[in-house]
Amino acid sequence: MTFTRLDGDSWDLASGVGTTATMSAAARAVASRTEPRLIDDPFAAPLVQAVGVDFIIQLASGDVPIEQTWIDIAKIRTRFYDEYFVAATSSGITQVVILAAGLDSRAYRLPWPTGTVVYELDQPEVIDFKTRTLAALGAGPTADRRPVAADLREDWPAALRSAGFDPTQPTAWSAEGLLGYLPPDAQDRLLDTITDLSAPASRVATESKPTPTPTEEANTKQGLQTLADTWRTETDMPSLRYFGPRNEAAPYLTAAGWTLTTTTVQSLLTTNNLTALDPDPMNMGAMQYVTGIRAEKSRDRTGSRV
Repeated sequence: MTFTRLDGDSWDLASGVGTTATMSAAARAVASRTEPRLIDDPFAAPLVQAVGVDFIIQLASGDVPIEQTWIDIAKIRTRFYDEYFVAATSSGITQVVILAAGLDSRAYRLPWPTGTVVYELDQPEVIDFKTRTLAALGAGPTADRRPVAADLREDWPAALRSAGFDPTQPTAWSAEGLLGYLPPDAQDRLLDTITDLSAPASRVATESKPTPTPTEEANTKQGLQTLADTWRTETDMPSLRYFGPRNEAAPYLTAAGWTLTTTTVQSLLTTNNLTALDPDPMNMGAMQYVTGIRAEKSRDRTGSRV
């Protein structure tokens, strides 16, 4: 049965939005095996194996080839966020929040400084699956990992606080591969909430992309459908994303008081000696990877909004 996105829906790692987490892990598995200088995720392949989607397992194992573009994107995205967390914790931040953690294994594989607390937030089924699977593999976290089972469309800050989160302490936040799966108003609320919970010197990392033109939107939807066909998933991939006008994350965060550094997908590919996107039917080249530092609590809410 084909899975189509609905407001208020839920999912596991073999359906809906959860499928994208498993697909991303498969790409990381291949990237780790083929280019360990850029990415080393030893848990990606066994996690995909445990999810149990046969064709994605074949892709992760290399039995069926994945288009090189997706492997290269996995390399640069994983490396970007790995380096971000290493820099943030090297600066003295000891509180980390990974939003929509999916099959991300950074709490188990990064060299966290002693005393670092890593909060992983996702749907209850996703959190439970990853925790049980990695425990069965004999893997242990390299930080004080605190899983938070919560839906980002609900009162997740309360769940985060219940797990021990302290908004008076600087935090390193990540919202990796997330914003496009939220409605525009929900994206703004998420960014506002991150800002409200961030003490001075907090950091944030996410992606930012301008609203696509009608042609770019049509091309992206077609590209997502081609991806779904290639990966043989019954998930309606175009329906998982929320299209239409929305605030661009980078200027929105700047208006909220964050000092940002941005880099493009093309720049990251070039820096890491990977092939540039050409052609770029899904307009991925317009994506910017963003890191920001929170200097103060006051906010300028006069920035342009959609």
